[in-house]
This record gives sequence, structure tokens and C-alpha cells, in this order.
Amino acid sequence: MSVVEQYARAHIVTDADLPQEGDEAVPVVLRYDPANDPGSVRIRLPDSPEWTFSRSLLEQGLRVPAGSGEVRVWPCGRVQAVVEFHSAEGVCVVQFETKALLRFLRRTYMATPVGTRETSAGTHETSADSRETSVG
Repeated sequence: MSVVEQYARAHIVTDADLPQEGDEAVPVVLRYDPANDPGSVRIRLPDSPEWTFSRSLLEQGLRVPAGSGEVRVWPCGRVQAVVEFHSAEGVCVVQFETKALLRFLRRTYMATPVGTRETSAGTHETSADSRETSVG
């Protein structure tokens, strides 16, 4: 199992009428560490803490609006997706190209397929109810 790290560009969405710094694409790091937490993905934005949430939430949110805890994900048209992060400081809304998130998800499933978990011996075991993933 290896760590999956992918760099992407995203737009920070603001509600301001005038052009803002957020209008330009910013670098974002998408990260998956199956040895640490095979069910979670991480997103690190510039000047922001790293957000950790379930890999299945990201996948579901690319098809239909989904949310859990402080994170919401939903499709935005045919080629974009929005990820919304809630914190004590406020809300951060980030718009991604869907293909970048799909590419990242595919790579995470190659590292640790759905229904596979690491056993205490460090080997992999596939659960009886594992299913095909619907990632593009």
C-alpha cells in the first residue's frame, strides 16, 4: 500500500461582487494514506488546515449532493464539483474539475480497493460484501 498524493487546481468561491484573489485557481493537495486511514481522504488548501473526510463521501458527492459533519460535496454541472468545508472560522467553498477528483479517487481505489482492509498481520483481506466501485 502506498500513499496517493495528487496536486490539483481549484477555485475558492466567494460571494463578493468584485474580482477577488479567490477568482484565480489555487494549488490544492489531495492525499490518501491507506496505512493510516484507508477510509479517508485529505484535502489541503493554501493557508488552511488539512481537511479529512470519508472517501465514500467524496465519491457520492460527485453524483448527488452529500454531506457529513463539516464537509459537503455536490456536483456542479457536468464538469465541476463543489466541496464545502465548515469550521468555527466560517465556510470555505472550493470548486474542482470533476475529472481531477475522479482521477484521484481511481488512484485511491488502486491503492486500497473498496471492501479491502489491512489485517493485523499487515496483509490485505477482502470483505465478502465488497462491491464494484462506480468511480468513472
